[in-house]
Amino acid sequence: MSIFFHSTLKNSKRVFKHVKFKEKIQYNSKYFISSSIPSKELIANDSIINKKFVPFQKNINSRRTEAKRSILVQVQSAQSYKELYSYCSSFGNVTQMFHYTTGIEPMHFILVEFKNESDVVSTLSSSTFVEGNSTTPVNSQFLWFRSTSKKITKSKHKNAALVIEDGITPMTNDRIRETLQKCNNVTEQILTLYNNTKMTDLECRLRFLTARQMELSVYGMFPHARVLPFGSSVNGFGKMGCDLDVVLTLKDNKEDSSSRLVFHCKDSGVDRSSNLRNLEVFGDLLQLFLPGCARVRKILQARVPIIKYYHQFTDVECDLSMCNVSGVHMSDFLYIMGSIDSRVRPLVFAIRKWAQEVGLTNSSPGRWITNFSLTLLVLAFLQGPLHSPPILPSLNTLVKSAESKDSFITDEGVNCSFLRDIEKLHFSSVNIENLEVLLCEFFEYYSQFDFKSKSVCLNEGVPLTKLDHSALYIINPLERGLNVSKNVSLEELEKFKFAARNAAWILQSEESTNTSNWGLLSIFDKPNKKMAFSVSRNKNERLMQVKQLFEEEDNTDTGHSEVDNRRTQLEKNGNTNRIGKTNKMKNPNR
Repeated sequence: MSIFFHSTLKNSKRVFKHVKFKEKIQYNSKYFISSSIPSKELIANDSIINKKFVPFQKNINSRRTEAKRSILVQVQSAQSYKELYSYCSSFGNVTQMFHYTTGIEPMHFILVEFKNESDVVSTLSSSTFVEGNSTTPVNSQFLWFRSTSKKITKSKHKNAALVIEDGITPMTNDRIRETLQKCNNVTEQILTLYNNTKMTDLECRLRFLTARQMELSVYGMFPHARVLPFGSSVNGFGKMGCDLDVVLTLKDNKEDSSSRLVFHCKDSGVDRSSNLRNLEVFGDLLQLFLPGCARVRKILQARVPIIKYYHQFTDVECDLSMCNVSGVHMSDFLYIMGSIDSRVRPLVFAIRKWAQEVGLTNSSPGRWITNFSLTLLVLAFLQGPLHSPPILPSLNTLVKSAESKDSFITDEGVNCSFLRDIEKLHFSSVNIENLEVLLCEFFEYYSQFDFKSKSVCLNEGVPLTKLDHSALYIINPLERGLNVSKNVSLEELEKFKFAARNAAWILQSEESTNTSNWGLLSIFDKPNKKMAFSVSRNKNERLMQVKQLFEEEDNTDTGHSEVDNRRTQLEKNGNTNRIGKTNKMKNPNR
């Protein structure tokens, strides 16, 4: 459990109710949900109302500015917020404070955000080091608050609000299942799963503060250095507890031609070996000097060399690279695709949760499918032939709509030019299928996809002929010569197809053997070989042929396919699932 403290601002448009300090914590459950079931208002607001689109780079810059205005302070307990607020207010205007705990023996931390970056400078300049301590004195935004025997003066800022927030602790699987069982239909289950497991605002702030620490550590020699988060932490598909991927760039490639004074610099080259040497040095910097950084591991022989480390204060697993700027642009692309339609991110969350539950994904790298590959499969499906017009545009559509300011080419020569502001995108979809229908169609689509000869291509929005014999071929949207799923083995691909078939079968089946595991929960159990499909390649061993369920057949009377009929039936039953569930509970032998 964590505490969120917010100072009253003039003309504030925030939804929180501002009250004077009291000993008792104020909690407004209508607007802030912790680990309970999201209210109908929350679900509606998150999935239906189209908020004004904020471009990816603008969002990144805003978060970086927040990090520059913040410090992280270790405290004795949550009750230290009053003293800390009073003390920090003497250096500047404190706007927000977040409390959370981490570690086996819980360490308490409060994230303090000031109104101005200069307030942080004043606070740090007044901070000190412990005299005679054997530790290396490092100036950073990570501090601890020691007790004092002096009398505490009352804060001059009287108006404030204190609100309970869920913080950085993910929900347990049991709690997730319990929450999903209380939903009314599959669509509501998907939205509830998304709202209860997506990364919180506090987690996002802590990740940018973690990146800021590395940036400040090299600022003296590299004043233009930037540590940019990418991946799930910023692309809108991050769940609570996800890793932090960052790329360190030492220059901004901007030259002032009017200046006649030029810095002398050493020629370090641009080859792979120079990057490896630099990355190794920064790995030592993390290990030896930066507070909170632990378990530093150098993985330098990978295709993209990285330094892995764990930050004890922010409870974040980090991957630091120096030559993966295209990853930032890939995050921009995924951020855009997730923002075009409000159904995209909840659908991705549901499918990635399903893949985790049935054993398709793994936390360690290997021959299995990754969350990144799954996300691309979902996006390609939403571009695909099942939808007319498609729900999402192809990357080529974004490229054709790009303006001059959208042109980006990395140092490695990767062209990352595409439209960054979707409000200027000439694309619209009238598709109104609910999430239950889309989930079922996803499983149908990939259970019969021709993986032997076809590759998944988000650039064109349609499958293309494979360029090699990889089991699963997903074309990297930005580096088209690369296959992002080259690691996936044929065995794991067959496992994915088998699990997709069973998931489609279960979702379309009207009866469930376990009334407590209905809807989304029913597909979270690992596939049983005795169910509708067999793993064996011998079609005669199947209890039912795949084509009987998924192959489109012409209907001479209506002109519609079987897939269309099933889609229509699902749409009709979308609001009656809860009734069916209730009937099953009344009659378990049904």
